Amino acid sequence: MEPAKKIDHEKNNEEKNNLISKLAMFFAKIAEKWLPDAFVFAVILTLITFVGGIILTDSTPYDMAIHWGDGFWQLLEFTAQIITTFVMSYALAMTKPVSRALERAANLCKTPNTAIIVVTFTALIASLISWGLGLVVAGIMAKLVGKKVPDVDYRVLVASGYSGFVIWEGGLSSSPALFVATQGHNFEDTVGLIPTSDTLFSIINIILVVVIFATLPFIMKLIHPKKPEQRVHVDPELLKETPMKADETPSNKLSPNDKLDRSRGIVLLGGLFGLFYLGNHFVTNGFELDLNTVNLMFLTAALLLYGNVRELGNGLKKASSSVGQFALQYPFYAGIMGMISASGLAVWISGGIASLANDNTLPFFAFLSSGLLNMFVPSGGGQWAIQAPIILPAALDMEVDPSKVVVAVAWGDAWTNMIQPFWAIPMLAIAGLKIRDIMGFTTITLLYTGIVISAVLLLIS
Repeated sequence: MEPAKKIDHEKNNEEKNNLISKLAMFFAKIAEKWLPDAFVFAVILTLITFVGGIILTDSTPYDMAIHWGDGFWQLLEFTAQIITTFVMSYALAMTKPVSRALERAANLCKTPNTAIIVVTFTALIASLISWGLGLVVAGIMAKLVGKKVPDVDYRVLVASGYSGFVIWEGGLSSSPALFVATQGHNFEDTVGLIPTSDTLFSIINIILVVVIFATLPFIMKLIHPKKPEQRVHVDPELLKETPMKADETPSNKLSPNDKLDRSRGIVLLGGLFGLFYLGNHFVTNGFELDLNTVNLMFLTAALLLYGNVRELGNGLKKASSSVGQFALQYPFYAGIMGMISASGLAVWISGGIASLANDNTLPFFAFLSSGLLNMFVPSGGGQWAIQAPIILPAALDMEVDPSKVVVAVAWGDAWTNMIQPFWAIPMLAIAGLKIRDIMGFTTITLLYTGIVISAVLLLIS
C-alpha cells in the first residue's frame, strides 16, 4: 500500500498560518526536496564517519574499513531483539481488546485539531510503556484517524504520532536507565547500581515527562495548516485494512490438527507459562527490565489476548511485514558504531563536548553529545556503551550525581530521533508514507523539546 502516491498536493498559501506552522512548512519543503531514502541516509552517515575518522583521529583508510567490517555484525543480537520487540508490539496492538481501545480513541476525533491532539497523546502514552508499542500505536492511530477525519493533513497526523516517540527514553523501556540498574552491568565497579528510582523516577525525568506530555500535542496542533487548500490529504479508501478471514468451518468437520489450531487452550497455556516466569522474575529480581523481559511481556500478553494459534500466526505474519528495513539497515549502523568506537571518534566527540562542561552544565553537554552520537548510532544501548566510559568518569571527577548524566544521555538519544529516520521506518510502513513526508514537521518537535530538555537540565542540575 502506498497512500503517499495518491496524496493530492495543493498549492500552499501560508498567509494565514501562525509562525510555528510557517516554520514547519519551510522545513517540510526542504525535507521533501532534499531528504533521501532512509537507507541512503545510512550510507551517507557511513561515509561521513569514515572520512571523519581519518581526519579527526590517527586512523588510516585501511583502519576505518577494518573497523567498519569488525563492527558490521556486532549488533546482530540487538537487531534481533528490537525486531522481536516491534513484531510483538504490533501483534499485541492487533488483538481484539487493544484494537477496540484504539478504535474508541480514534472515534473521539471529529476535527483536524482533535485528530492531531489524540494521535499525539496516544503515541506519548504508548511510548512511555515501550518504544516498540509507541511506534506501532502511532502508525495504527494515524491510519484509523486518517479515515475518520479525511480533511486532516495526513503528513502532520503521522508526524504527530512519531513525535510522541520522543518521550520513550523517559519511560519504562529506557535503555541507559535499565542498563545501570541491572546487576553486573559494565560500569558497576565505577558507579555501582543506579536504581530506576534515581533515573526514571527522579525529579528531572518526571518534570521532563510531565511537561512534554502536557504540551507537545498542542505544539503539533499549531503546526497543522489552517486553510483546507494548504493541506495534503490522503484518500481514506487507501487506508482501509483487509480484514483477516476467520475460519468458518464447522467444528465437527475439523481435522484434529485444525482443532488444535483453533483451540483457545493452546495459546492460553503458553500465556500462563509466560506469566509464571515473569512473576518469578519480578519476585526474585524486583522491577528489573531488559529487552528480553520486555519482549516476553509482550509475547505473553499476545498469547493471553489472541483467540487461537491461527489468529496469533496471522497477527505475527502481518507484523513481520513492516520490519524488513531494520534487517537491512541496522548492520550499517553497527558498522558506523564500530568505526566511531574503535577509531576513537566517539572519545573525540563526547570528550570534546564534555571538556566544555562544569559541575552545573555536565548533564546539558552530555545531552548534546548524546543527541549528536544518536545520529550515527541510533541505538540507546549501543550509544550508551560508547558514551558511558567518557561521561561517567567525568561526572565522578566533577562530583556530579551519575544518575543525572544517565537521564541526560537517555533524553539526548530520544531527542534527535526526530531527525534520524531509522526508527520511523516501521511506523511509516504501517502509515504508508515516506520519511521525507514527515521529517520537516518533526523538526519542530526537535526544536521545541530541545529547548524544554535543555532548560530543565540547566535549571535543575
